[in-house]
Formats: sequence, C-alpha cells, structure tokens
Amino acid sequence: MTKIENEIQYEWAVNRVEQLLPLVNDETPETDSNYIELVLLSNLVADYSDEHFSLGEPSLVDIIKLRMYEMGLNQTALAKLIGVSPSRISEYLSGKKQPTLLQGKKLSQKLNIDPAIVLGV
Repeated sequence: MTKIENEIQYEWAVNRVEQLLPLVNDETPETDSNYIELVLLSNLVADYSDEHFSLGEPSLVDIIKLRMYEMGLNQTALAKLIGVSPSRISEYLSGKKQPTLLQGKKLSQKLNIDPAIVLGV
C-alpha cells in the first residue's frame, strides 16, 4: 500500500497502528517488522489525515499548550524556564499579550518551536 485511498482503508490502518503501538517501544530495533510496519502505516495515516481532516494551522497559544503538555510543564514551570512571571504566561496563553521578541526567542529555544511560528510569519 502506497497511499490510503478511502475511509475503509484508513480505519483499517488506524486499527492496525493501535495494535502495533504496544509492541514497539524506544528499545525496539528499526529492523523489527513491527517497527517497520508501524512507521509505514503511521505515515500513511498521517498523510490521509492531513489531506482529509486538516484543521488548519494551530495558533502559537495552541503550540505552547501542546509543548507544555508534552514536557510536563505547568505555567509556573514555564515561567521559570523562560524567565518571566507566571501571570505573564497566563496572559500569553489567554491571548491578552504577545511575547516580546526576547521572550519569543526563549519560547522558541526552550520549547523547540519554529521561530517563524513564534514571530507569526
């Protein structure tokens, strides 16, 4: 299979990915058949999802919240990480304020966010 053509194939591939996930971990060699199948199917599922279920570009706030979740950070921890007050983080996350250029640079570096997203370009 080089491309998922329809929703039936998509559902099958999603179910197969869910079956493979418990069988593969960080120690699984890249030559393992389950690893290879998981990577290939995951890419096909992602391509189909991007084409048929795209929600548009996420906002900077969405990306910051996602990175916070992924890194296990709360607002206080993020504030310490980039050197601002927790209330400033709250203002960023609520959309009341935009990060300064310096804070945007720190957000980009510490949270591994593309600088273009932080700058809104």
